Formats: sequence, C-alpha cells, structure tokens
Amino acid sequence: MREFFTTEEAAKYLGVTPSRVRQFIMEDRLKSVKYGRDHLIQESELKRFAEHGKKKRGRPEKEQTKPLRKR
Repeated sequence: MREFFTTEEAAKYLGVTPSRVRQFIMEDRLKSVKYGRDHLIQESELKRFAEHGKKKRGRPEKEQTKPLRKR
C-alpha cells in the first residue's frame, strides 16, 4: 500500500468528508504533515485512527440498574 494519504483519500478510507478529516487534524486526534496546502497522513496513523480514534455515534447507552422492588 501507500505510505501517505491526502485528506480526500483519508476521508474515503474512513468513510467521512474531507472537512471532517481536517477537523480531526485540527483537534490533534489525527496526526499529519503539512505539505504546501495539503495535509499528508501516514498509513500507519490512518489505520490507528480507524481502529481507536473515532468516537461512537449516537446516544450513550444507559447504565443497567437494579429493578425497583414492588411494595
């Protein structure tokens, strides 16, 4: 495979938009190298982020509580 990906290629790999990839970079959640006007992302960093960096979508699950006693 390749060593570096552009933001557009990284977006396709992650299934998000290029602007979302740039947002991940600005939040320091995804490391990149600035080359001219483009950000280049290493393949190993992209794989790491795909496995561990993305947050879960949707509403958080409720904690399980004990059922209430009937009186």
